[in-house]
Amino acid sequence: MASIKKGDTVKVIAGADKGAEGKVLEVLLDNDRVIVEGVNRVKRHTRAGQDGQGSTGGIITVEAPIHVSNVMLVVGDGSKKGTTRVGFRREDVTKTRPDGSTYAAQRSVRVARKTGKDI
Repeated sequence: MASIKKGDTVKVIAGADKGAEGKVLEVLLDNDRVIVEGVNRVKRHTRAGQDGQGSTGGIITVEAPIHVSNVMLVVGDGSKKGTTRVGFRREDVTKTRPDGSTYAAQRSVRVARKTGKDI
């Protein structure tokens, strides 16, 4: 599930907040969920002093996680902005060891399926 990462801009494609865009605040790999800024907001009732800081209680609004299948990555700049699926490409790189010697390795690069450009 490395197709969506923290800091990516995504668009919600299903659910009550369909059509909303926001930045990914956190990725929860264990249950394939993401927390998106301003999306799927729920009210939490907190008790006074519950967090150890002696704060007052009340009702706070926080973002709840949504499933990663309900969001799509937004790519592009300016007027050429749109959603795309994410693909991966392996590319050869040369890495350097601490002792100065080098070796060949591969790394994975995210690619926009719609345009074929690196993300």
